[in-house]
Amino acid sequence: MTRNNERHPAREKLAYALDFPSLAQAEAGAARVAHAAGVLKVGLELFVSEGPRAVAVGQKLGCDVFLDLKLHDIPETVERAVAAAAGHGVRYLTVHAAGGPQMLAAAARRAERENTGLVLLAITVLTSLDASDLAALGVAADPGAHALRMARLAHEQGIPGMVCSAAEVSALRAALGPAAVLVTPGIRPASGAAADDQKRTGTPESAIRSGSSLLVVGRPIRDAADPAAAATAICDEIQRASALA
Repeated sequence: MTRNNERHPAREKLAYALDFPSLAQAEAGAARVAHAAGVLKVGLELFVSEGPRAVAVGQKLGCDVFLDLKLHDIPETVERAVAAAAGHGVRYLTVHAAGGPQMLAAAARRAERENTGLVLLAITVLTSLDASDLAALGVAADPGAHALRMARLAHEQGIPGMVCSAAEVSALRAALGPAAVLVTPGIRPASGAAADDQKRTGTPESAIRSGSSLLVVGRPIRDAADPAAAATAICDEIQRASALA
């Protein structure tokens, strides 16, 4: 086990969600866990509040930045947003697969043209949705089948990464191959962390052994009595699971 001031060997597979309302709180929270989280995820709350300054939080700590804006708009608007994100030096950026083929293709072309190393991630099915939620949206398929359909659509348009729950990782890995970047939110440690508003969750071990590339963890670390220790424990589990995968 690593000490809190040492870089964990599995940290590149852990993204910590900076779900904080202010830049000062995000900076303090990120500093506590940067030894174990090689990726810091900036979501809607923080980015709307602080803008590009939020991206600099990760860069100052030597972490990759995951800009989780879930872009879903007309192709030209999304393409321009991709260019802006690339200009900020972020490593990962999310777009909704439901935006359709033209939007996805435009995003993929622009990321390639910018040539900054930006990895686009397509949202397949949000982990807060279950079969009844999809049915209310007019989707007859279950979450697993719909996630696979969305992933294939995005992959065909040149999107290299997908966001999916732990339940879908294995099927997406088999369908998309070893080069696909599979990112898994809704991660909850096996030691009884609350599911909160997530309906399709999984443990770090189950996701990694199923083929996940990167795990996203927020509240189980942020709300722990000792966030640094919680992040280290998750990385320890990732490292053990990676050895068995």
